[in-house]
Amino acid sequence: MKIVVDSKIPFIRPSLSQLGVELVYLDGASIGPEDVKDADALIVRTRTHCNASLLDGSKVRYVATATIGFDHIDTDYMEKNHIRWMNCPGCNASSVEQYVRSCLLLLQQSGIIRLQEAVLGVVGYGHVGKMIAAMGRSMGMKIQICDPFVSVEGKVDIQTLEATSDVISYHVPLTRSGQHPTYHLCDGMSFDRMNRCPVLINTSRGEVVDNLALLQALRQGKVREAIIDTWENEPNINTELLEKVYLGTPHIAGYSADGKANADNMVLDDLCRFFSLPRPPKVVPPSLPDTFVYDGNPLQLYDPRIDSDALKRSPSDFELLRGNYRLRREHHD
Repeated sequence: MKIVVDSKIPFIRPSLSQLGVELVYLDGASIGPEDVKDADALIVRTRTHCNASLLDGSKVRYVATATIGFDHIDTDYMEKNHIRWMNCPGCNASSVEQYVRSCLLLLQQSGIIRLQEAVLGVVGYGHVGKMIAAMGRSMGMKIQICDPFVSVEGKVDIQTLEATSDVISYHVPLTRSGQHPTYHLCDGMSFDRMNRCPVLINTSRGEVVDNLALLQALRQGKVREAIIDTWENEPNINTELLEKVYLGTPHIAGYSADGKANADNMVLDDLCRFFSLPRPPKVVPPSLPDTFVYDGNPLQLYDPRIDSDALKRSPSDFELLRGNYRLRREHHD
C-alpha cells in the first residue's frame, strides 16, 4: 500500500510510520499525476487540487484533507469514481477563535472599538461561527448572525448584518453555486451598505471577500479597518491591500498546534477505519518551552501582530511562512 502525503502536515509522520505502508512526502502544491498514479491514498491540504486532472488513471481510492475547507476537492468527481474523501470539520475551530479573540483585544487596546459597545456580525454559524459568537458574547459584545441554513436567536439577513454591525467576521465555506453561493459574498454593494464603517475580518476563504472591492472600500473610508488571513489568489496576494489592512496574515488563523493535532487524529481515525489498519497512538501537540511563563494575557499565547509583521515585511514569503509556522498553543498546561 502506498500513501502520498503533503510534507507540510505537521506532527503526523511518527504515527503514519507505524502503519507499515509505503509513504511518500511531497510539497502539496507540486503533487502531480505521476506522483499519485500508483498510490492508494492521498493526505493533503488546500494546496493540492484533487480532481480529474490529478486522479484520472490512478489507483487512488481514498483522499483525506487535513483541513476544514474542501473546495480544493472535486467532490462530484470523487463520488462518480467511488473515491472515498474526507475533511476535518471543526478541527481548528478553537484555533480560529483564538485568532479572532486576539484581534479583537488588539482593536480594543488600540482604541479602534469598544467591545462592550460593539455589535459583532457573524457570517456563517457552523463549528467556527458558533465559537466566535460565544466568544463575542463573553467579551460583552452584542451578537447577530447570518446563516440561511440555521435557525438561531439573533439571526438577520446579510443586508441587515452589513448595515448594523461594528465588526463583521466571515466563517463560511467557499461555494460558487446553489441558492446561497459565498463567492464574493462581500462585494462592492456590501460595502455600500456598511453604514457603521465596520471592522472586517476574513478567516474563511479569500474569495468570500472581493479583495479589489475591499481595497476600494478602505481607500474610501467605508471600512474602518480590515483583518485578513485568507486572500484571493494566494499566495500571490494583493500587496497594496496588505499594506492597508490593520492585520494581514498568511492563512494561519487555524494553525495552532492543537488544531493541527486534531486534524491529524481525524485523518488517522478515518484512514485506518477505511483500510482496516491498526490505529497508531494519538497525535499530541508539542509543549511550549519550559522557559515560557504564562501571565494570563491571551495575547501572550498568541499575538497576531507577529504573523502580520512577518508577512508585511516579505509578502513573497507567504508560503514559506505557512509551511514553516512557529509553535502556537491555545492553552498553557
